[in-house]
Amino acid sequence: MSEDPLRRLDDPDYPALTMSQAAELLGVQAAFLRSLDSSGFLQPHRSPGGHRRYSRQQLHLAARMRGLLDDGHPLASAETIVSLQDQLASAQADAERLRIDVDRLRTQPSQPLFGPSPTD
Repeated sequence: MSEDPLRRLDDPDYPALTMSQAAELLGVQAAFLRSLDSSGFLQPHRSPGGHRRYSRQQLHLAARMRGLLDDGHPLASAETIVSLQDQLASAQADAERLRIDVDRLRTQPSQPLFGPSPTD
């Protein structure tokens, strides 16, 4: 039996929404989404006919940008803020993984620092 094609909708990177659907969900004009595309910040997928298609992940980024722009930040500054926020979140996740590894080493020093543990 083949896989359920609707499972693609569970993928946050699947480009399921047209520009008008994305704009309506975000409460913005299509011009806002086009401006994010032309700035290079948000690069929507393109249908075979060239129409923009947006994923949930892209909508989250656009919503974050809208909030910063609504707060008065210029586009370039808002792009930098979102980028720095993402870098910080990634660094925090890395630090947490390292803390877990250190704690594991302290309690079971015979296990390797990286890679799966013998119980995985």
